[in-house]
Amino acid sequence: MFLKKILFILIITLFYKTPLFSKSAGFENFNSQNFSKYFSGIVAFENKDNSEALKFFDSSRILIENHDPYLRRYLYTLVLENKVNKAINLIKSNKERDNTNFFDAYLLLVLDDLKKRDFEKAYDKLNNFSKLTNKDRFNLAILESLKQYIYVFKEKKILNDKKNFGKLSIISETFQRCFIGDTSTDEYFSKLVYDDESNYTRYIFFYLSYLIENNRTEDIKKIVGDLDYINTTLLLSQGKSWIENENSKKFVDVFSCKNPNDIISEFLFLISNIYSSQDNFEKSNFYLNLSNFLNPKFIFNLSLVAENQYLNGEYRKAKNTLKNFKKDDKFYYWYRIKKESQIIAKQRNEKESLNYIVSQFNKINQPNNRILFDIANFYKNSKEYLDSIKYYSELINSLDSDSEMKSDLLYRRGGSYERSGFHQKADKDLLDALKINPNDAYILNYLAYSWLERDYKIDEAISMLEKAYKLESNDPYIIDSIGWAYYSVNDYSKAEEFVKRAVELMPDDPIVNDHYGDILWMLGRKIQARYFWSNVIKMENTETKMIENINKKLIKGLKNS
Repeated sequence: MFLKKILFILIITLFYKTPLFSKSAGFENFNSQNFSKYFSGIVAFENKDNSEALKFFDSSRILIENHDPYLRRYLYTLVLENKVNKAINLIKSNKERDNTNFFDAYLLLVLDDLKKRDFEKAYDKLNNFSKLTNKDRFNLAILESLKQYIYVFKEKKILNDKKNFGKLSIISETFQRCFIGDTSTDEYFSKLVYDDESNYTRYIFFYLSYLIENNRTEDIKKIVGDLDYINTTLLLSQGKSWIENENSKKFVDVFSCKNPNDIISEFLFLISNIYSSQDNFEKSNFYLNLSNFLNPKFIFNLSLVAENQYLNGEYRKAKNTLKNFKKDDKFYYWYRIKKESQIIAKQRNEKESLNYIVSQFNKINQPNNRILFDIANFYKNSKEYLDSIKYYSELINSLDSDSEMKSDLLYRRGGSYERSGFHQKADKDLLDALKINPNDAYILNYLAYSWLERDYKIDEAISMLEKAYKLESNDPYIIDSIGWAYYSVNDYSKAEEFVKRAVELMPDDPIVNDHYGDILWMLGRKIQARYFWSNVIKMENTETKMIENINKKLIKGLKNS
């Protein structure tokens, strides 16, 4: 009813403007039915219901000629619904008008020429992008990068006088050199994948594809031998599995750096990833669908689509996307099972989620280390600590004693022991983890905090936390822990300094807010303390036991005050 009232008001307002205004805005050919459908489409679009939005936009297409924003929304929605060809045809049918002079329209037309290998046309369009009315700097970087790619496809050489976009340009030039078979391709891939500042290990997959196309068997064996299933990416795990099972042809089936469409598809995936990292899931999916348009063979990028849909609460769409991953590609099929289990937790409950993933896990014959690692983590996150310990132990026993991965597994198993009340075993695992990796701030923090909770080795715990803080001074959990350490030795002013900062960084964390309430109480600020305690009770993730303790504090205050 509320929505209908809004639509009615909007329609009446637009129709009862002065004739001069109506004419200048291009509304003279509209009618109430078109308006109603258009605004219903806008509402659906804003609510991220793209399928519903598309229905309304489709039924009000007469507005294309009269209302420029309509065309932009319609095109954007078509791409989000994976109807890229339809979007391109719509632009072409309106090219004589001025209302297609915007970034998305330019981009779609360039990609259409690219897919048809008409590089001259695509290059000419990019040379004319100065006509764009909305010169967003990132959009211009995308178009300039595409221009550099297309020059290489066209001329079979690297463009000399070009703009530099940092890491984006390094990635682009690596693929460009791979395309022309440049002798420095190996050097560029090595610089990229072994970059100390950023994690670009994804590009090992494309380097392997290049090596496979050039029959460089020994180089392939060396790279794959250094990859560990537990701590490598999903894509690389799948690639390693193909090679180990003598199915390396799968690489060139899905990607070749000799194929311009495959290269630009990967470039668009990179742009999509940038938007996803900024929580702009809609824009991310826009570029993912364009990436899929150019290289539909590379279904593995759909994992990011599923991830975006999951994070956006679009669980039905996420489940449909996940169906693209079949049993033949076992790592992506396992990813599908994990994500389906997470959706069950959101839609039903955690118990059913755990039952589902365990039932699927039990069907796997000889699960590899990655799957064992995932099921251990799933048990731990579900607070089934004894089951997680079983699988962590299996993995630990299979690794070398000085392995950094072993340190991480000892840390995880130690956490499960600590949560189960086996404090001696927890301490042993966490101390053994520190022997392997003595500067791991998170292991130092976990062990020290557990000692504070047990009122055990307080001075040593504080020393460990001070070291952890020096290593990771902006981590809110470590900031809270060192604040709580000072609380334990009655230095409430110093404790307040740290925990106040932790609250600012994690305002919705129950433990941090509870700590802050305790500190305020001991500083004599009892009204403020009760305020923070009361807020903790209202928080979504507050455990029952904590609520019971806070209710007691609200009535009686702290016993030791």
